[in-house]
Amino acid sequence: MPRSLRSPGGSTLRFRFGGWLLLAALLLTGLSSVWANWDFSQILQTVETRYGTLGPARGRVEAWSQLLQGERDAPEPEQLNAVNRFFNQQLSFQDDTRIWHQTDYWATPVESLIKGAADCEDYALAKYFSLRQLGIPSEKLRITYVKALTQNQAHMVLTFYSSPTADPLVLDNLIGDIRPASQRKDLLPVYAFNAEGLYLPGVNGGNRSSDSKKLSRWQDVLKKMQAEGFTVGHG
Repeated sequence: MPRSLRSPGGSTLRFRFGGWLLLAALLLTGLSSVWANWDFSQILQTVETRYGTLGPARGRVEAWSQLLQGERDAPEPEQLNAVNRFFNQQLSFQDDTRIWHQTDYWATPVESLIKGAADCEDYALAKYFSLRQLGIPSEKLRITYVKALTQNQAHMVLTFYSSPTADPLVLDNLIGDIRPASQRKDLLPVYAFNAEGLYLPGVNGGNRSSDSKKLSRWQDVLKKMQAEGFTVGHG
């Protein structure tokens, strides 16, 4: 079922975009390496040592492991649909102030699955990590900041480009199905980023910036994933 459009939080649009743009501008070196297979039996032991007994959340983490195993050799469209559907069904939308008692917090996929809740950037990050683990190259994926026009709110989605100039597909927690960006008249793109750079809206997939600074918050996410038992590089 498509989800109704909900506010990403009580912050102003300017605050959300300003903070996200700063984070994205610092991120750019980080998103391309990883991606050895993950040992979820070991990960679950490490996660329970780190966070305590998982209870019902253990089933959500195990379901994520099964998803990745089952979709590893699937065609890309099937991988996109499976990952998008999984996180949209497993997680309920809540803003960071409610989940983490912080204005802006980047959660690992495991943290989101433990809580059973996420805000828009956590959905996008969980889908990004999953699709990279399934073998989709970083140049086909962009974490994209948009304005959700219905609510006049900053929002974050994951976009997939089958080619650099393709109409991207939008993986969004606000609706259940994946649609081309040209059909998402409710979303106004502001900028996007991936391992290759920062993209502003425009023809041919937008213009790419060469900015390549490090991002402390992104590094924090990677460090948390390493502490949870995931084999990740510096992006």
